[in-house]
Amino acid sequence: MSESTLTRMDLSEAVFREVGLSRNESADLVESVLNHISDALVSGESVKISSFGTFSIRDKNERIGRNPKTGEEVPIAPRRVLTFRPSHLMKERVDAGNKSRG
Repeated sequence: MSESTLTRMDLSEAVFREVGLSRNESADLVESVLNHISDALVSGESVKISSFGTFSIRDKNERIGRNPKTGEEVPIAPRRVLTFRPSHLMKERVDAGNKSRG
């Protein structure tokens, strides 16, 4: 598996190359899209990107967990977690990429 990571700067550079906006405009566009996605998630909305997947927030109730070192039971506070469910097209694309490496 590759150790490389796609960053905001990489996304901005791709917009710069493929769309033709300036580097600053490309960076602003990427930031704007990421902010819209973040704001929607914070307000409890799901974010569905066609052919990519769906980001959503899930509320988890308080529960009892166990410290793996000591075996002691500890309460785990209720919290909101971010989930991502890839589209079937994304799953197929990733699977096809895995087969070409094998």
